[in-house]
Amino acid sequence: MSSSTESTTRRRVKLYVLNKERQWDDRGTGHVTSTYVDSSKGGGMSLRVLAETDGSVLLESKIQPDTAYQKQQDTLIVWAEGDNLDLALSFQEKAGCDEIWEKICQVQGKDPSVTITQDIVEESEEEHFDEISDSSSPIELPPCELSRLDEIGDLISNVLPSPVGRENLSLAIENENYVRKLVDLFYMCEDLDNVRELHMLYSIFRNLFMLNKNSLLEIMLTDDLIMDIVGILEYDPKSTVPKRHRDYLRETAKFQEVIPIASLDLLNKIHQTYRVQYIQDVILPTPSVFEENMLSSLSSFVFFNKVEIVQMIQENEKLLSQILSQLTDETVDDDKRKLLVGFLKEFCSFSQTLQPTNREQLFKSLSSLGILRALEVVLGMEATDVLSSAIDIFAYFVEFNPSMIRDYMMQEATRQEEENSLLIALLIELMASDNDPELGNAVQIMGLLRVLLDPENMLASITKSEKTEFLTFFYKHAMHFLTAPILASTADDDGPTKDEYQMALLQSLILELLMFCVEHHTYHIRSYILSKDILRRVLILLKSSHKFLVLCALRFMRRMIGLKDEFYNRYIMKGKLFQPVVNAFLKNGSRYNMINSAILEMFEFIRMEDVRSLCTHIIENYGTILDNIDYVQTFSGLRLRFEQQKERLANSGNIDNIPAVMRNSRYRRDPRGLDEDEEIWFNEDDDDEENTVPLPETDEAIKPATDSDTYSRLLMDKKKEFIPAVDELETFGLPSQDRISPPLSASRHSAGSPTPAPTSPAGKNNNQNGVLAMAKVGLVDYEGDSDEEDGDEDSTPPSKRPRLGS
Repeated sequence: MSSSTESTTRRRVKLYVLNKERQWDDRGTGHVTSTYVDSSKGGGMSLRVLAETDGSVLLESKIQPDTAYQKQQDTLIVWAEGDNLDLALSFQEKAGCDEIWEKICQVQGKDPSVTITQDIVEESEEEHFDEISDSSSPIELPPCELSRLDEIGDLISNVLPSPVGRENLSLAIENENYVRKLVDLFYMCEDLDNVRELHMLYSIFRNLFMLNKNSLLEIMLTDDLIMDIVGILEYDPKSTVPKRHRDYLRETAKFQEVIPIASLDLLNKIHQTYRVQYIQDVILPTPSVFEENMLSSLSSFVFFNKVEIVQMIQENEKLLSQILSQLTDETVDDDKRKLLVGFLKEFCSFSQTLQPTNREQLFKSLSSLGILRALEVVLGMEATDVLSSAIDIFAYFVEFNPSMIRDYMMQEATRQEEENSLLIALLIELMASDNDPELGNAVQIMGLLRVLLDPENMLASITKSEKTEFLTFFYKHAMHFLTAPILASTADDDGPTKDEYQMALLQSLILELLMFCVEHHTYHIRSYILSKDILRRVLILLKSSHKFLVLCALRFMRRMIGLKDEFYNRYIMKGKLFQPVVNAFLKNGSRYNMINSAILEMFEFIRMEDVRSLCTHIIENYGTILDNIDYVQTFSGLRLRFEQQKERLANSGNIDNIPAVMRNSRYRRDPRGLDEDEEIWFNEDDDDEENTVPLPETDEAIKPATDSDTYSRLLMDKKKEFIPAVDELETFGLPSQDRISPPLSASRHSAGSPTPAPTSPAGKNNNQNGVLAMAKVGLVDYEGDSDEEDGDEDSTPPSKRPRLGS
């Protein structure tokens, strides 16, 4: 089924036919095949296109041995049938184009590596066009007269497919000053209101742009001709009323000189670039898929003009200094500041045309001139359009060199005492106070913060770690500003106090960034979540009326669980943070929606990944409720996992290895009796004692040692049977890299010392009696200590177990 779908997609094409105006008409979308046609229809291989809507035949064209097929841009096949029918197939995928091209080359006996199967000979009705493809034959232009406009138009149209013809025609136009002569005809036609000839001139000049020659563009786009060219292009044959482009450029579009520019070359270049950009974006029609490369010279013309403008301004440091100083000047009015910000935004936009090294040099120069300080002033303004432009300027710096922005922010923190005035705090405040219903600025700022917080683009050296320094700075000076909207809205356990759409949208953006931090920051975000009890506050958002916010809160918890970090797991279990999730699941009822799917997927992940501590916690606390849900196998699977783990630990004979969350009772036994497993244990040989190595005590700050833990550790040091298997260690969330054997204790023999001789039976029995005594003491249920230990069951993480000796 999948291979059939791939084949269908690969051969999906659009069929184009060239019309009389030399424009490509779309004849429909379908699927192409190469099929053999019987002799009654001419015989041979044919290209057949069936419409994807109704299966009708859009094209059936026999592959002729002498027809010139041309492959363009890896996904186009173009050819001509007869004198007046030009066809093209535009493929959705390159693989499909290659497949059909091989069929065509196979019929014509050509190598599929060629891009054209036959030599093309340009032909025309006029005798002087016969040798147009000959590079040694110059083109003779017709006299530039009104009566010859049709002939001139045909000449230009016919040479467009030939690179040599375009070169020769361009050279002839330059040598004979033909553009100026055509402009003179334009004014004559406009005075006479000769609409037909005006339409012909439009087609002629449009095709002159399509010649794609830089030398010709430099003539047409000079200051003394460019407005005349704009006037000619007003008379599009497809428009019944001429467009007034010249009136717009001369009267409506006004150049605002925010700072006096003394350089005439810079001024002329700015004016020319604006007009050429207007011709490209507004006047000329959008090129088709076959013509997009025929205007590449015009795009290059604009590109290099922008490069020259940026270089001229960059060399004039006085101009940039004046702009930045006025931005920070309190006496400058808001309208003037708005113009200055607009100029800087356009300048930074033009700077994208520079090479990376030149752009880096430019941004460093702007930074040294104080552009970031100026942006802080602008970001404090209330005008929406000014704020948007300032954020765009800031985005250019962040996306190109985030390290520069991080350095500035950290240096700023050392100079200022008030956190509210820091740039990072200002950005977060702008995000939280965005008045746009869709939070346009907030979304953009959130994306910039994500770039700044991404460890992948942080630098590291022997003497400096940008990741450590900046994350420490951010979590100390900015994280509380970021989470403030969530914490303020979730102070009440009954639900969010502010549940408007805009606030819910803002909180979802903050949660998305926090999820990014959970995934990439590990230590810093974990410490913050545990210390501020963030997850509990986030889960209050499950009571929001906005479903997208509920889903976002679920994704936040799911991201934490997905890390399989025992710190997070213990935090979730201790706070019983599955309770809000179960409540939301039950409240959702039998509705099959995204909330239902998200919660089920969370529990299914725990089951599939066998996160044993969470599995046990869920079944012990919510099993009686979840067991009733039988339309999925998730909760029965969790119950099965729980029973299997419980049985495995019970069969191991080591009661002290069972974590607190796995105990339905205290597993205390009377010292007067030992079960069969313990009798076997005391009778086993002790030869492998030296192979077991105790694991160092960890997490002491989290879990104080209890009496039973102390005696259990003593027992483990004596008998390897009390050491759980590796898969049991994983039950307590200990990853393999954490189970590293420490150096042998002083009671062990060193690696270089001889192996101790086996002890005598008497000595062995004495040793067993000592251990038995300790075991009996550890198994006594002392009066009064049960309540104390019961209170610690949910909060106390299981101590790490020693690994098996090698």
